[in-house]
Amino acid sequence: MKRALIITYYWPPSGGAGVQRWLKFVKYLREYGWEPVVFTPENPEFPESDSSLFKDIPENLDVIKFPIWEPYNAYKRFLGQKKEDKIQAGFLSVKKKNPLAENLSVWIRGNLFIPDARKFWIKPSVRFLLNYLKDHPVDAIVSTGPPHSMHLIALGLKNRLNIPWLADFRDPWTGIDFYHQLKLTRWADKKHHRLERSVLSRADRISIVSWNWAKDFNELFARDYEVITNGFDPDDFAIGKPEISSAFELTHIGSLNRDRNPDFLWEVLAELCNENKDFNHDLRLRFIGKCDIALFESLEKHQLLARTERIDYMPHEEVLKASASSQVLMLLLNNTPNVLGIVPGKLFEYLATRRPVLCIGTTEGDSARIIRESRAGITCDFGDKAVLKEQLLNLYSKYSQGLLQDQEGNIDAFSRKRLTGRIASLLDEITPREELKD
Repeated sequence: MKRALIITYYWPPSGGAGVQRWLKFVKYLREYGWEPVVFTPENPEFPESDSSLFKDIPENLDVIKFPIWEPYNAYKRFLGQKKEDKIQAGFLSVKKKNPLAENLSVWIRGNLFIPDARKFWIKPSVRFLLNYLKDHPVDAIVSTGPPHSMHLIALGLKNRLNIPWLADFRDPWTGIDFYHQLKLTRWADKKHHRLERSVLSRADRISIVSWNWAKDFNELFARDYEVITNGFDPDDFAIGKPEISSAFELTHIGSLNRDRNPDFLWEVLAELCNENKDFNHDLRLRFIGKCDIALFESLEKHQLLARTERIDYMPHEEVLKASASSQVLMLLLNNTPNVLGIVPGKLFEYLATRRPVLCIGTTEGDSARIIRESRAGITCDFGDKAVLKEQLLNLYSKYSQGLLQDQEGNIDAFSRKRLTGRIASLLDEITPREELKD
């Protein structure tokens, strides 16, 4: 087997969305002729812990853990947080903060920690891996980001050893939805773009999770980008089908920041509750994952809190059961300029539950394309109250008649195992074949 060194910040027991993509690729890579070797921090600051994910790690996998120093303890003291408090990604605020301290901390984050707070791990990791690779050679390197410091570790190895390198982007870099919130100076913005360009130009192949984001990257640096979406693992759905909720339950899985809070959706639901006593009786909202305080302020404003259940975190296997038992699954996209390419990883597990999906975003985007082609549900444009109200009434009518059935579209292309085959093909493409000898 060929060997691939995979540089990732997120690895079990880390929970959350960031760990899923490469945990699942690693799970299946051996079936395609590649032996993965994982390089990850020994003491990372991850958002949640989920020990249930250990079951997906292949037996006898070589996992190299190397200490990391991160400035988060000082950051927490500055903001008046406790040491055990978790750092939330993507400008998600679960409680009110001191605006002055928050603005200053954002400025420091954007201008001093480039590309991110894991920058202090780059040089030590490159030194460590240069020594490791002398005795444990690999055929290819994979880096996955964010955090994009992982790509800079791979870049350091590429520049010294010229090992074939696949850079995998789970999210954009300077095109990410919160980039404009980082309060960057002109100097810092140029440095972000310069580092990003160095990765885009030096990696042998680059994979990205959506078609529109591939177009955005191509405008930054013209080259071929391979779109390999996220997906679902059939093994996760081998459990029996749970009983569907008796309420008209709308469930959202995963983090929900301020940009993903569609106030007009809550406004329409409140109107329907006022206009239809049966709808008012049956409606339930459920949020599983960290949610910005702005969401609950909106729900309170529209008098929906009494119908709302909130669960900050749930192990992944329990999340899948909760998804499969819901009447409707909400996919709430960021109302930001890069929305066309936003395809949350949760969408593919939504597809695998077969429950109807209600997407709030844009009917022209990649998420809408997947939902449409998979016949998995409906997408409503931001702010289109009339269409949204019509679609909600249609869903409720089917629910009332017992006709809100599982979806039956073809989703085989999004199997994690099949997607791993595409990753393996990219690695095969960039690594030279050994010539057969007589």
